[in-house]
Amino acid sequence: MFVAATTNCFRNMPLSQALEKIADLEYTYVELMFHESNDYLKPSVIQHQLPEVHRQLKNLYRLIPGCFSVEIDTEDTKDYVDQFIACLKLARVMQVVTITLRAAPKGFPFNEEVERLRKCVEEANKRGIVIGLLTERDRLTEDLETCKSLCSLIPGMQLTLDPSHFVYKYHEMNRPNIETIMDKVCHVRLRDSKEKKFQVCVGQGEIEFGQILSRLLQHGYRGGLSVDIIPEKDLDVAQEMRKMRLLMESLL
Repeated sequence: MFVAATTNCFRNMPLSQALEKIADLEYTYVELMFHESNDYLKPSVIQHQLPEVHRQLKNLYRLIPGCFSVEIDTEDTKDYVDQFIACLKLARVMQVVTITLRAAPKGFPFNEEVERLRKCVEEANKRGIVIGLLTERDRLTEDLETCKSLCSLIPGMQLTLDPSHFVYKYHEMNRPNIETIMDKVCHVRLRDSKEKKFQVCVGQGEIEFGQILSRLLQHGYRGGLSVDIIPEKDLDVAQEMRKMRLLMESLL
């Protein structure tokens, strides 16, 4: 396993500053977030300016790109897949082998989502890249049985586990049993959370980090653990990232 930080932690900064901050916090790996909502690293830009984006990312301030996260903002399946292929090409030249995608919102036609994701995974398989579908509230992947169905119906599809979505708004006695999907996990996102607040300071929440890592190891997990602290008012993001990195490294 390796510990990474997402560029989302410093999403309010220019990319160069965000990368420098992550390196200064003594992270070795970074998860690059290619989200259309960002002011930088948009999939639609990569689609038309791939060489330029690659040149921009050659200097990562001593950081190793451990994984990508891709969020594409279009309902047109062909355009979605074309943008995703551009991200796959960038991943290939940067030697990244894991990409996280978001599932469609809850209520989206299930068969349509299967078809779209199947095309994405087929393209990824051609390039030796693994796709992890993010587990997330208010998305198709908020339900563990649906997660397992998607993995079963789409050969090669795996999951990116974000435990916060199975703690926040769930009473301890009614939380989904994430151990049932541990064998399908290819990537992990981490922050501390509790029932009444999605993000809290490290050590003040209810996430059992040691237990999660232990279960992952039992299933032979060798992927990344991406610290994903969401910038909030009055929150010292750098301090929380440092605490989380030290905690993860102590557990490995």
